[in-house]
Amino acid sequence: MTSLVPRTPYTDDELQKLYPAGLELQLVQVLMRHGERTPVSARFQNAGLRPWWPYCSSVRQMHSAILAAAHTPPGTDHPFNTLEWKRRLETFGHNDEPVVARGPVDQLDDICDMGSLTDLGRQSTYKLGLRLRQLYVDRLGFIPPTITSADFLYLRSTPVPRALESLHQTFAALYPPSAREAGEDGRFPAPTILTRVPDDETLYPNDGNCRRFAALSRAFAQRAADRWNKTPDMEYLTNLYSKWMPADTKVAVDSRPRLSGIMDTVNATLAHGPETKLPSVFYDEKARAIMEKIAVEEWFAGFKESKEYRMLGIGGLLGDVVGRMVGSVEQQTSRDASHTLLKRTGQENYSGRIRFGLSGCHDTTLAGVLASLGAYETNRWPPFTSHIALELFREATVTPPQAEPVKSSWWASMFGAAVAPINVGRRPTTELTAGEKGKLDGYYVRIRYNDEPVTVPACKLPGNHLEGDESFCTLAAFKSVVDKFTPTDWKQQCRMNRDQPALPGNSEWAGH
Repeated sequence: MTSLVPRTPYTDDELQKLYPAGLELQLVQVLMRHGERTPVSARFQNAGLRPWWPYCSSVRQMHSAILAAAHTPPGTDHPFNTLEWKRRLETFGHNDEPVVARGPVDQLDDICDMGSLTDLGRQSTYKLGLRLRQLYVDRLGFIPPTITSADFLYLRSTPVPRALESLHQTFAALYPPSAREAGEDGRFPAPTILTRVPDDETLYPNDGNCRRFAALSRAFAQRAADRWNKTPDMEYLTNLYSKWMPADTKVAVDSRPRLSGIMDTVNATLAHGPETKLPSVFYDEKARAIMEKIAVEEWFAGFKESKEYRMLGIGGLLGDVVGRMVGSVEQQTSRDASHTLLKRTGQENYSGRIRFGLSGCHDTTLAGVLASLGAYETNRWPPFTSHIALELFREATVTPPQAEPVKSSWWASMFGAAVAPINVGRRPTTELTAGEKGKLDGYYVRIRYNDEPVTVPACKLPGNHLEGDESFCTLAAFKSVVDKFTPTDWKQQCRMNRDQPALPGNSEWAGH
């Protein structure tokens, strides 16, 4: 599967089962893969595939903020104007002379860069936003139909343009202009979208900035090559594709192009067309299934089998996800004393007041999350615009814990400050007191991948799930699973264990 084919909307009976009357939805966090895109590099030009694709009409409508005044007094608002422009790509021509990149029939405009979100990708992510609105606004009434600000939303993206642009599309459908009410100044307050610099990025497995994780991923990739390169399955692929491979090169996990690169181009071309299609042999169903099976093992087996792989690859993200869940439990309103203190001291993290999170990310994010939780039992690669919804519920009979009062110390009394109570947050379950663990009672976590519930193995145990439904994991059990691979100092841990074997001696299975 290349492009996601969404399931039909839930029936009323399905909705009642998925959202039982005895549970109240508290927090939703959605991780979404970007929409359809061009290949990340040019391949198979010898098969007639042009490197430049004319599917990005957005590049005709670029906008940039321009500072209008040459001199602005300190402390005043900077007057900005908007520069509208269109982009064309320049590339190498004959004898390295610069030429404008052209599409398959000599198009100059609408030309996509490598790995760009296409018009089709914009459409599919917009449709995801419509489906999210239909579920969480129209049918469940969980978030409001109209908003005066986006402060209750946690919006984040990786720095990769296709992920950020997909987030834009999805938000624009979740809350279209007609659902955004203007403030006193006549404008809707601009929503905040959080991003990180590459060195700090944990919204995808960051092998570019975590050396130890890069070593681990190379080791698992080599293991996959050793397992699969000399098999009948690989021979089948070579027989199909060798005509377009470099001379005397067989298809292999570690060939040039790599097997996963071949799959990338096949998937991207399959989603688009008709001007950017490969010869029909590339879309052989058996071949595509073989490529997906091997690529899933190469890229994601480490999350299933190695605790260190999980910790460095996706543990930081899942630690953040669980931290927001616990923050939602501990701070039921945004105006309690501890929240006010955190805001005043610049330590606000929004955990206590968000109701809905939306993060623009990648296929490796989604599969990494599910595999690290022991819930990715498939040989299929995540399609474009796939998403995971992590939902936090509270039993209707449970009274939310009251925020502890802010305590003053002799130091605080001298300087007019206050000391915030120590909360559960990301602290490991093993370090919590009985009272702190009790705060989590009556709360449940449910994961839906592309609108289908999945189950974490540890949550199947007696006492770890809602009676009668193993997909509703107790928050305590879910946090305990994630705690085991949440890093405490990710950057430092990325520099550790360089002299240690990359593959674990015994499999450290995920989800327990």
